Amino acid sequence: MAATGWQFAGKEPDAAKPNIILINLDDLGYGDVGAYGATALNTPNMDRLAKGGIRFTNGYATSSTCTPSRFALVTGVYPWRNKDAKILPGDAPLLIDTAQATIPKILKKAGYATGIVGKWHLGLGDGNTDWNKEIKPGPNQLGFDYSYILAATQDRVPTVYIENTRVVGLDPNDPIQVSYKENFPGEPTGKDNPELLKMKWHHGHDQSITNGISRIGYMKGGAKAKWNDEEMADLFLTKAQQFVVSNKSKPFFLYYAMQQPHVPRTPNPRFKGVTGIGPRGDAIAEADWCLGELLKTLEKEGILENTLIIFTSDNGPVVNDGYHDDAVEKLGSHKPAGPLRGGKYSLFEAGVRVPFITYWKGTIKPTVSDAVVCQLDLLSSLAHLAGQEAKGLDSQNYLDVFLGKSKKGRNELVIEASSRTALRQGDFVMIPPYNGPAVNKNVNIELGNAKEYQLYNVKTDVGQLTNLASSQPEKLKQMTDLLNEIQKGSPKRETGTIKLE
Repeated sequence: MAATGWQFAGKEPDAAKPNIILINLDDLGYGDVGAYGATALNTPNMDRLAKGGIRFTNGYATSSTCTPSRFALVTGVYPWRNKDAKILPGDAPLLIDTAQATIPKILKKAGYATGIVGKWHLGLGDGNTDWNKEIKPGPNQLGFDYSYILAATQDRVPTVYIENTRVVGLDPNDPIQVSYKENFPGEPTGKDNPELLKMKWHHGHDQSITNGISRIGYMKGGAKAKWNDEEMADLFLTKAQQFVVSNKSKPFFLYYAMQQPHVPRTPNPRFKGVTGIGPRGDAIAEADWCLGELLKTLEKEGILENTLIIFTSDNGPVVNDGYHDDAVEKLGSHKPAGPLRGGKYSLFEAGVRVPFITYWKGTIKPTVSDAVVCQLDLLSSLAHLAGQEAKGLDSQNYLDVFLGKSKKGRNELVIEASSRTALRQGDFVMIPPYNGPAVNKNVNIELGNAKEYQLYNVKTDVGQLTNLASSQPEKLKQMTDLLNEIQKGSPKRETGTIKLE
């Protein structure tokens, strides 16, 4: 169905199109925000958006882990359609086909300046990346005019920034080498050289060391280009502000992908101890401050009232995710998942139900919405807002819901966790049987695996405590059949590549 576009009466089309800022945090849980019930942690700027916009109580990522979630957000395609949409190493090739429709491509076609600042984690290059030369394809080949990114995550090599297609600050006489198979001769690791660490690893983060923190993967060289972890948030904020100021004369789309509160949690020293609940809480406080500073920039430039802000998280929370950082010991009464069950890596609600807020001062009326919304639908919805079309995608147009003109959201949504899928339909969530451990012991999170079917009414039982599978067999069968139909009856998209027409 063709999109007709959002109507801007009495204004020039380009001038009237709103700026769009998509803010995506990393591992921020449903219960990590004051407006969503956090009491041991103050998030005044996140709360400002929630109180001045629409706070969705049923807002979803598509996946409970980062790469697949971000793949779906950018492309509007379910991640389980792409066999490679797993948590990627830092040297993985670009996951998204350069011919595929993406949010920045569609908005660029509509006249938007497009930029990404922050975490990428969708692969770069063709699989044989030379980090000392031009690195492409990447964000710039997917519709972003400007990019300033981490290749993968803060806990993975290469521990350098990439601006557009080049490593920032690289000394050609100290070339970068990266491997996820074996270490380079003579290079220290967290496993063999614990005396060099300022943050001890707990599990899976015992390889190359940067700034006293051991990472996943091996790296040699690039000493002058390596980032300073404690300065990362300030740098990304500055780049985001610069993009806004440089492009304020025309509509712009900024994907601001904050790295907090993903491990390693290294907030700037001025935030150390401010929350009293450890570095994870301090990292969230830092992220909240960054949000506030960005809002100040929009106000100073006089463009806040012409800017749609979407605030969300790539997946649910995790406390111990690989380092001894006192996050568990200092957690206190804070509940990152709020009333939800599970967390990152899980098929339970806390893995995929996340903070989700839309804010557009003077246009969106403040409210709380129980409509089921998903990041998957941002592509089609933002395309509609910009007067464009998005064909052949899983993404659907729910612009009226995002703008508060309707409370009729999605009825069916497939959610995913490490290639396992489940279905939300209406008020119910159905999880098929899966082999595997019930709990990820490293992170102490229930994964949602069970030998039997699980069926929950998440409206009356938000904590998913009562399995209704045996008492509602007809509902169970109907949802099981529907999930199979969606997955098997959909058009064949073995690579998850739907091209832009």
